[in-house]
Amino acid sequence: MSYPKRTAALASAAALAGSVVLLAAPAAHADVVDVNYRCQTPIGVKSAVSPIDMTGVRSGSGYKITMSWQKGVSSSPVELGKGAMTPSASIVLGGADSGTVPVSGPANAAAIPANTPIRISDLSGTYTPKKTGKVTFTPGTLIIKALGTTTTCTPTNSPEPGLTLDVTAAGGSGSSGGSSPSGGQLPQTGPEDSAIALGTLGGTVLLAGAAGTLWLTRRQTVRR
Repeated sequence: MSYPKRTAALASAAALAGSVVLLAAPAAHADVVDVNYRCQTPIGVKSAVSPIDMTGVRSGSGYKITMSWQKGVSSSPVELGKGAMTPSASIVLGGADSGTVPVSGPANAAAIPANTPIRISDLSGTYTPKKTGKVTFTPGTLIIKALGTTTTCTPTNSPEPGLTLDVTAAGGSGSSGGSSPSGGQLPQTGPEDSAIALGTLGGTVLLAGAAGTLWLTRRQTVRR
């Protein structure tokens, strides 16, 4: 095989290997779940149902977990001015791990009219695995603080987990299991994730091997 053809073949093999790595990294399993909240407010009990979307993105030795409310919950008999309401919540862990993950978010960016559903901003927190295996994340209690009062909203319908991740505890301790979903890949939740880095790494390794092969071939040719 001529030198130009050998170079093209090796480059194609490297690109194919990178594509295989990318395809082998599936997204973490996530579902939008309906949560039926019973809210204890300063003026009595209110109820509301909101679909909640949850995501998990690798961040250092842990994961950034985010809850997104699709509908508003509870309400206020008076207008809440900009920055008057601060939300926070807890996420209940299940599966290989246990406990809760606290999440919080910014105060309301705009005024909330009286007697209208309070739209909760995205709430985020960091989860650091203590056990190895599949871990589920289920919406827990929501806390709304506004104008010196506290409203506590508790799920009453035993919602299903909104997110499942395959994780590895620091040092690899804990129960048996992989560090990633389906086939040993890191959990991915979007296009800008480590799957791209893995694909690049795979391509780089093969390219380095190709360079070594070409160098040896050229060296043998010179000796002749």
